[in-house]
Formats: sequence, C-alpha cells, structure tokens
Amino acid sequence: MNAITAIFNKEFKSFFYSPIAFVIIALFTAITGSFFYLNLNSFVEASLMDQIYQQQYRMGPRTLNVNLMLIRPYFYNIVLISLFVLPLITMRLYSEEKRSGTVELLYTTPVTPFQIVIAKFFAGLAFYVVTLVPTMFFLSILFAYGEPEFWPIFSAYIGLILMGAAYVSVGLFISTTTENQIIAAIGSFGLSLLLWVIGFGAGFAGQTIGDVMNYLSIINHFEDFAQGVIDTSHVAYYILFSVTGLYFSLKMIESVKWRA
Repeated sequence: MNAITAIFNKEFKSFFYSPIAFVIIALFTAITGSFFYLNLNSFVEASLMDQIYQQQYRMGPRTLNVNLMLIRPYFYNIVLISLFVLPLITMRLYSEEKRSGTVELLYTTPVTPFQIVIAKFFAGLAFYVVTLVPTMFFLSILFAYGEPEFWPIFSAYIGLILMGAAYVSVGLFISTTTENQIIAAIGSFGLSLLLWVIGFGAGFAGQTIGDVMNYLSIINHFEDFAQGVIDTSHVAYYILFSVTGLYFSLKMIESVKWRA
C-alpha cells in the first residue's frame, strides 16, 4: 500500500510540474463554461418566450424543467469534451517513463507491475476529477438563483467519474504500448471514439450484433446517470471496462519487464 501511495503521489504531482496540466484545466473550464453559458442563455430565452406566449393567450403559468432543458444537455457537453481531454491526461502516464528512461528504475525497485498500474490509474482519474471541480461552480449558480433537483446532478457526476475511469484505463493501456506521447494520445482518442460511436451502427446490424454494439457503447451507459438513475448494470459495465483496461495494461508492463 505504501508503494502505491508513493507512486500515486509522484504521478499526481508530476501533472503540475509542467504547464500542460494548467492548460488542460483552463481549457476544460473555458469550454465547459462556454457551453454552460449557451445552455443557460437558451433556457432563459425559452422562459421569456413562454412568458410572452402566456400573456398573449392568457394561459396559466407553466414551470420549465431546468434539469431537463439545461443541466442534462450541459452534462452531455461535458461528456463530449472529456472525450478529447482525457487522452491528453493519459498520454504521459507510462509513455513518459519510457521516454525519460525512468521505467528502468521502476523495474529495479521493489514494486510490482500491479502496484504501478493501480497507482498510475488512480493518479490519472484523480486529475480528471480535479478538472471536473470548476464545472460544479457553474451549477452552483443555479442553486443560488433557482431550485434545480440535486440527485440528477449527483448521479450525473457519479456517471462522469465512472466513465472517466473507463477512459483512463483505455488511455493507460495505450500509453504502455509506446514511448511517444503524441501517438499515445492519438491512439487513446481513436479507441475511445470507436467505443463512443459503435452504438450508432447498432441499428444497421442484426439483432444479436446490434445488442452487443449497444452494450459496448460507452455513451449509452451514461444516459441513465444523466437522468438521475444509478443503475447497477451501468455501474458494473464501467467497473468491468476499467478492470479490463487495467488487466491489459498490467500484462503489457509484465511482458516488457520480462523481456527487460
């Protein structure tokens, strides 16, 4: 446990040793903030148009659902942005060790490949959680001026973290296969994008293959979280997906260590 903690601390702190981490957080915050402003502006316009409509036709007041019209689309925007940002987080998790030559030190220290994989995985996931923190500030504005439902927001963040764990495991595996961070980022993005769009082709496949493609689609399992439903089947999917990615990462490191 001490070895995992030591590697985790070293890996997590290393994110902030270069300006890349601050650039990623700043860009993520700026882009998500822009989408939040656009969604909020659309919701305000819809509210104003509804008030005008009620006055013209002398209808009773109608309550617009802020969770449905504003918060849920905002979370889908975060999911889309995460697809591009997470490869930038995971690209250096192991490829940097290969490039700098410090991987040899890991092989000679009394730590196991399992400890290395777990520590780096949680370091990447922790950094992703840090990038999500500013998005909570935007939503806090809604609580200051309105009464949105809390539990759909809570479940959506649980879904984001679970989905982020799946992406990090994919990125970590790709990072163990190369010492070039650019290749690691492109490979991670390509595989993550494939897992995103695979569900779109389910309607053109047969029943059995279509069901498999829908199940493999990483975005399909987020929909219930965005609606405020924490389904154990979706939780199990993300956990199984993360474990699979970690398993392949572990085997890749073990094979390299054995050859070394």
